[in-house]
Amino acid sequence: MRVLLPALALLSLLGLLGFSLEPGGKPLGAVSSSAPAKAKSFRTLLAVSLSPEAGRRRRRRSRRSSAPRAQGRDWAPPPPPAGRSSRPLRGGTVQLADVVDRGVFWSDRVDRTPPAGFSELHVKRWQLKARSSRLVSLERGCGRMSNRLASFSDGTRACLRYGINPDQVLGETLSFYLSRLLGIRNVPALALSRVNTNAEQWLRVRQDVQGSQWADKTIVSLTEWISNLTDVVTPPSLRTERRRLHPLAEDLANVTGQEVLELVQWSDLILFDYLTANFDRLASNLLSLQWDSRVMERSTNNLHRTAKGALVFIDNEAGLVHGYRVLPMWDRYHESLLRMLCIFRKETARKIAELHKSQNAAGQLLDLYRASEPLAPQMGFLSEEHAQMVQSRTDRLYKHILQCKAKYSK
Repeated sequence: MRVLLPALALLSLLGLLGFSLEPGGKPLGAVSSSAPAKAKSFRTLLAVSLSPEAGRRRRRRSRRSSAPRAQGRDWAPPPPPAGRSSRPLRGGTVQLADVVDRGVFWSDRVDRTPPAGFSELHVKRWQLKARSSRLVSLERGCGRMSNRLASFSDGTRACLRYGINPDQVLGETLSFYLSRLLGIRNVPALALSRVNTNAEQWLRVRQDVQGSQWADKTIVSLTEWISNLTDVVTPPSLRTERRRLHPLAEDLANVTGQEVLELVQWSDLILFDYLTANFDRLASNLLSLQWDSRVMERSTNNLHRTAKGALVFIDNEAGLVHGYRVLPMWDRYHESLLRMLCIFRKETARKIAELHKSQNAAGQLLDLYRASEPLAPQMGFLSEEHAQMVQSRTDRLYKHILQCKAKYSK
């Protein structure tokens, strides 16, 4: 584990905010179908609080920048040009012209050959099963000591998150729905459930619930369990001192077709973590570089790969709620990651442009959340301040894409 603060100071901070130093914290993830994955290392700063003065400064900045518009005319990525080859990528080194289109977008040839993610149909079917199937066992696993590896009567399994703080479950849930709103399919399916040992779904695990000392009627999240996951290391282009993924030959030199398909997903990951302000994945690695120069050469926290090559963005509990609360501490690292990136998926960029133009990103997220999650009214939503931050960070992404376009489109 990377020790970020002296142990006594760390315990005091975590105790004040109701968090624990229990290992792990993943909502999903295993390297086999029989045992949960080992806990990742970075958890220390998840419970850092803001001073009152820092909070006031953050609120003032939020009010000033809640709806900035990027300069220039409204923009969205163009449709694919007629006649452009859409043949899937194969093995072997690729050429820049094969993978980059219109200056700053992954080509259709790349974008139409993505590894399998979590489709809309898959998510809806899994949610229906998770909300209606009987639970038959709750085992230790899925990271934190308060979490459980849940099994349903049909053999399906899920990571059940019992939040030490309700913001953890809310952040995990809203991050999932924001990923669906953006068209990013790398976050596993999620559904909410209310602990009720008298209800049919929970009846067979009553003793397990009582042994866990959970409060009855608490809302928990169920996240799809994915077996046979492997760890993921930061791509070479983001590990060097230059740390850059731009549409340039030197950034994509000697990259194979399979590696390009992974880089496409990394570009989505950087945008997603910036928008949610999730520091518990990439930003934490940048912080750790101060005392661990080889941190980028090891597996990335809360990121795994399926057997088909799809990246899985797990454990998003720090996103949108807690991430926004501690943003002054982490924003420099989020901005640094964003500057590294100047090549984007067209679908993701188009959605960001639409959310910028509507100036209603939080409203659209709320509509999707309420339409998809029956327990949304009881779980709650973002504060007004955090809803404004969703929009301001969306606008920042839109402006960044414009700046990259102006730099590389010629």
